[in-house]
Amino acid sequence: MTLDAGATVRVKDDWPEARGPVHIRTPHYIRGRTGTIVRHLGDFPNPEDLAFARPAAASPLYHVAFPMTGVWNGQGAPDELLIELYGHWLDPV
Repeated sequence: MTLDAGATVRVKDDWPEARGPVHIRTPHYIRGRTGTIVRHLGDFPNPEDLAFARPAAASPLYHVAFPMTGVWNGQGAPDELLIELYGHWLDPV
């Protein structure tokens, strides 16, 4: 399922690194936060599998915008933070 620009999403509050060796591209500070899809960047092999030479299914990659007040309590220069996140880390809100 591809999410449309403008969709509100929540990043999964998951910590797979606590369960064993993994390669994670999702920053710790954004897990559990709510953001908005800016654009779909395409579908790419999941780097979390590629890092361990496992077969990697394609996963959609998105630019997701987060308001700074929801990330660092408004402490920071920009008004929003833009992060590239894979779709398997996002839940529609």
